Amino acid sequence: MNFASVLVFGFLLGLRHAFEADHLVAVSTLVTPKRSLWKSVRFGVIWGLGHSAMLLAVGGVVLILQVRIPPVLELSLEGLVGVMLVGLGLMTLFDCRRRRIHLHQHTHGGNTHLHFHTHVEGPEHSHQHGGETGWKPLLVGMVHGLAGSAAVLLLTVATAPSPVESLLYIVSFGCGSILGMGAASLLFGALFSLTQRHLQGANLSLRIAAGATSVALGGWIIYELGFINAYALV
Repeated sequence: MNFASVLVFGFLLGLRHAFEADHLVAVSTLVTPKRSLWKSVRFGVIWGLGHSAMLLAVGGVVLILQVRIPPVLELSLEGLVGVMLVGLGLMTLFDCRRRRIHLHQHTHGGNTHLHFHTHVEGPEHSHQHGGETGWKPLLVGMVHGLAGSAAVLLLTVATAPSPVESLLYIVSFGCGSILGMGAASLLFGALFSLTQRHLQGANLSLRIAAGATSVALGGWIIYELGFINAYALV
């Protein structure tokens, strides 16, 4: 396999990697409150950037210093993903509980449009149109990147044995994961945006399902690591 093929292989694996269950569940909890496809895609891309940056950072240290990630640390990082998923799920469920989502007509600068919003902070019908920071998807992506770094590095060394080729392989892998998560976020965003505009009850049900799935998957990861895989290291 020539080097160009190695890069294409890394890109395709990164694309597939983005669609793993824990990644999709985490991003679904981030995308559910978004009202536009652009914000949904932006959050997915930010997740991919955090994920790729952490892979590249860990990969650079491991490849340059010729060290390996200890199995105990690897399991701990995977357990951190489980804790994070439980937290994201609980936050989503709590948000669904406290929000009273409804539709109102608003006029801004002479333009009339409809908005779904809540009265969490008060009974008035004013709302902000400003942007949102992307720190949450960035941190979530970084945690996923840390947890997956050991497996990616094993595949990297097997596919591109020289340090320079290995780092470029990680970059191509990261580009694939960014594109994949952007596409996944677009699909999630389209689903939630459509139901939020036309099927309010279905939208709330989908948000509850996303939160519950995140809690369940995170709980399973914690259980699996704590009560099954941990015994293999003893």
